[in-house]
Amino acid sequence: MTHGLIETEEQSALRASVAALGKRYGRAYFADVVAQGKHTDALWLEAAELGYLGVSLPEEYGGGGAGIQELSLVLEELGAAGCPLLMMVVSPAICGTVISRFGTDEQKRAWLPGLADGTRKMAFGITEPDAGSNSHRITTTARRDAATGDWLLTGRKVFISGVDIAEATLVVGRTEDARTGKLKPCLFIVPRDAAGFTRHQIDMELGAPEKQFELVLDDVRLPADALVGDEDAGLLQLFAGLNPERIMTAAFALGMARYCLEQALDYARTRQVWKEPIGAHQAIAHPLAQVHIEVECARLMMQKAARLYDAGDDIGAGEAANMAKYAAGEACVRAVDQSVHTLGGNGLTREYGLAQMITASRVARIAPVSREMILNYVSHQTLGLPKSY
Repeated sequence: MTHGLIETEEQSALRASVAALGKRYGRAYFADVVAQGKHTDALWLEAAELGYLGVSLPEEYGGGGAGIQELSLVLEELGAAGCPLLMMVVSPAICGTVISRFGTDEQKRAWLPGLADGTRKMAFGITEPDAGSNSHRITTTARRDAATGDWLLTGRKVFISGVDIAEATLVVGRTEDARTGKLKPCLFIVPRDAAGFTRHQIDMELGAPEKQFELVLDDVRLPADALVGDEDAGLLQLFAGLNPERIMTAAFALGMARYCLEQALDYARTRQVWKEPIGAHQAIAHPLAQVHIEVECARLMMQKAARLYDAGDDIGAGEAANMAKYAAGEACVRAVDQSVHTLGGNGLTREYGLAQMITASRVARIAPVSREMILNYVSHQTLGLPKSY
C-alpha cells in the first residue's frame, strides 16, 4: 500500500509498473536461473530498457534524473515479486552514485551511460578479512609511482558480489596523507582484467545468481585517472556510496519480507483445518499482523533515509540509513521465519520455496554492515554514549 503523503503520484506509478514487470518474471524465473547457474540477464536488461536501473542517475548520462527513493522502490518491488536484482545495490546505487557525484567528466562519460542502460556493471570492494567494513582498519593501500604518476594498489577483499560479471570494481583503498603521514580512504576503479588483480569464488550456501569473491590485488598498476574524486575527500566520497548501499539493502530485505509474507497470507487464507481457514486462528493471524507492522515501519524509515539523501543531507541520511537497514533486516528475518512457520511442514518443501529464504534473510542482518555495528553507530553517534572500541 502507498499513500500520497509518503510517495508522489509518479513514484506510485513507478512502483506499479515495476511490480508488473516483476510479476511477469517472478520466483519461478529466479529459481530457474539459480538452478542453472546462470544470471538474471533477461530481467536486468529489460529493467534497464524500461529505465528502472538508471532511474537515479543523471539525465545527461542516460539516467532518469530521480533519486535513491525511486531506485529503492524498484528493488523493493522486484524483491516482492520474488526476483530481486542484488547488483542494483552495487552497480547503479553505490558505484553510479559515487561516480555521478565525484567522478571526473571522463569517468562519468565512460561509466554512467552503461550503468544506466544495463550494458555495464561495476562491483564494489570494501570488506576485508581482518577489517570487515570498518573503513578505519582497511589495509589495502595505494602508493604513487613517482616516475610515472601511476597508482600501485595492494591488498585483499572478501565477499565482493558479482566481480565475474562486472567490467570493473570500485575498490576502497588507503593512501598516505603527505601532511600527517596517516592513511586515508580513497576509491579506485580497477578493471576486471588488470594485471595482478585476481579473484577466487567463495563457496556459499546462498541460492543466488550473484557469486561472492575473494580478491587479491598484488601491486595492481592503475593510471592516475583511476582515482575517483578528490584524494583529500575520501571519507565524504565513501559515505556517499555507503548510505545508498544501506538504503538499498533495506529495500532488498523488505522485498524479500513482503514476498514471504504474501505466500504465508495466501496459505493462511486457503489452508483449511476443521471448519475454517487457519488464518482465522489468532495464533496464526496475530504473528503475521505483527510482521506486517514491522515491515511497514521499516519501510517508512527507508523512505525517510532516501528522502534525506536525495535532499543532500548526508549526515541525517547516514543515521536514518543505518536505522532503516537495521529495521528492515530484523523485519525480514521475522517475516521469513513466521512465513515458514505458518506453512508448517510445507514451509520446508521445494514446492513452496520458502526454506531457502531462511539463509538468504540472514544476509540482511549481516551485510553490508552487521546489526551490532549499527547499534554501535547509533549508541555513540546518535545517543552520545562513549565508544566501546
